[in-house]
Amino acid sequence: LPEEVRGAIARHGMRNGLVTSIAPTGTISLLAGNVSSGIEPVFDFQYDRRVLERDGRARTETVEDYAHALYRQRFGATAPLTPAFVTAEELEPRAHLEMQAALQRHVDSSISKTINCPADIGFEAFKDVYLQAYALGLKGCTTYRPNLVTGAVLSRSAEAKPAEVAQQSAVPAAAQVQAPPIDTPLLPGLILPDRQGEVVYMAKPLEREAVLAGYTYKLRWPGSDHAMYITINDIERDHAGGVSSSRPAGGGPAIRRRPFEIFINSKNLEHYAWTVALTRMISAIFRRGGDVSFVVEELKAVFDPQGGQWMGGRYVPSLLAAIGGVIETHMIRTGFLTPPRRPEQEEAPQVEALAAGERPAGVPADGSRRSICPRCSAQSLRRQEGCLVCDNCGYSKCN
Repeated sequence: LPEEVRGAIARHGMRNGLVTSIAPTGTISLLAGNVSSGIEPVFDFQYDRRVLERDGRARTETVEDYAHALYRQRFGATAPLTPAFVTAEELEPRAHLEMQAALQRHVDSSISKTINCPADIGFEAFKDVYLQAYALGLKGCTTYRPNLVTGAVLSRSAEAKPAEVAQQSAVPAAAQVQAPPIDTPLLPGLILPDRQGEVVYMAKPLEREAVLAGYTYKLRWPGSDHAMYITINDIERDHAGGVSSSRPAGGGPAIRRRPFEIFINSKNLEHYAWTVALTRMISAIFRRGGDVSFVVEELKAVFDPQGGQWMGGRYVPSLLAAIGGVIETHMIRTGFLTPPRRPEQEEAPQVEALAAGERPAGVPADGSRRSICPRCSAQSLRRQEGCLVCDNCGYSKCN
């Protein structure tokens, strides 16, 4: 570093604990055509990589080192390799450590590198790998010993025929040869689909436009410290099925605005996992088109065993039901749904009862929210002197 920078560090210190690092590129180098894996030596010049698919199957991809393919194309399939072509298994663990140590003094963070050890290495020799790493000043040490229990992601492939090697391109793809998939699923009990069959859509998914109009709603669930922000974006379609980015000024086909995607955000990380799953599922349903109003009915029918909350003068059985109410409000606001017509005589008794000071059924006199008792399943747990006590059966969590 320049003397001026050194002096500033000596006077004021450094904000960052680490400023230099070597990115682990053993796997991501495949995306660049297997050109280089950085500090890692090549596993083999040509090897099989086991890839897990979404349906539980495993397929095998044959990967060839870029330098090896280029060398074979230029000098022929039978030309002897130079001493520069060395694989990870041909190197002693000490050679791996020395290579890492040569770069460690220039990098202030630890280096992600795998020390390949033979399968029959003894315990004392294995322990000595870490002692040597410490003596060389390494800040980290990762070892790998192949075994029959955990298996291996990479495996050596059979020798390619000379004619096949000569025909290989100088810039091989990350996976040149695709072997047929393994018929045995990795997950027990998984029913494998027919891979020859094509995907049949009941309705083609709607395409997303670059810009969508939408609304964001704030939902504050009683008892939660943080509010939820629900964003629903829409697309506009005419009755003929075409997508329109604007409504016609006059004449032409009628335009109907329909929901396309939904997002839920909150500072409360307790809800993060299920809200992400919920929004992805609902968005997938929205993009199928058709009548998606059933999503509202399904969500509003969900009841929380711990009890719901009173919001806006009405009882909401669960947080999911409240989200369904927000989606319903949005659909009515955008004209996708028609507002439900309720006779005035149906609402009058509830309004009158609340105005008279009567509390709704299921709400204690003190207005507190009761939890369900694990013994009698009644919603009668209350906190008394620091303990949860059931008014129905006498259960106490402290006893």
